Amino acid sequence: MERALVIGASGGIGAAMVDLLRAQGREVVGLSRSANGLDLTDPGAVARVMGGLQGSFDLVFLASGVLAPQGAHPEKSLSAINAAAMAEVFAVNAIGPALILADLPRLLPQDRRSVVGVLTARVGSIGDNQLGGWYAYRASKAAANQITRTAAVELGRIRKEAIAVALHPGTVATPFTADYPGHRKVSPKTAATNLLAVMEGLTPAQSGGFFDYSGAELPW
Repeated sequence: MERALVIGASGGIGAAMVDLLRAQGREVVGLSRSANGLDLTDPGAVARVMGGLQGSFDLVFLASGVLAPQGAHPEKSLSAINAAAMAEVFAVNAIGPALILADLPRLLPQDRRSVVGVLTARVGSIGDNQLGGWYAYRASKAAANQITRTAAVELGRIRKEAIAVALHPGTVATPFTADYPGHRKVSPKTAATNLLAVMEGLTPAQSGGFFDYSGAELPW
């Protein structure tokens, strides 16, 4: 039976991914801060929770993320930048995934294909940025993209069939996007279905790429 690991399993997309994978008959380990104490801003908590995992996983999906600190909103201008808020967003969106990725080599199979999908965002694309604003979120997702690509290079040296990619889910109807009613949104179930189809269709030659929910490659 294939095994899957979902980080951020209590969030909208993460929970939908857990349900989808289990419905397909896969064994799923779901981890989150609320259920397991996996606080991505606490390296000790990450080491403790990840250190308790055994065996190998054919699919790993990192779905954790934050748009802005609780009670705050993405910056609309340079004057709104706050160092503490920016550090918190980076801790969750970039440093946290880096800590997870650092522990993955031992959890990926050596003799068969595996895929690691890191949920980032199209707004993390530097080449696609035409609107400005959202400094911390954009920058943290750009950092997550670079971390994912760099991890893919290293994983490719030690796990020849491993694939690690950054993924953009589109705009999904979750509390995360509740303040942005003008966007055309899809359900978490649809987002999870789309992203799983993308991950299932990837080859090792595509490792290190940045893809959206349709499988289209996005600019860095």
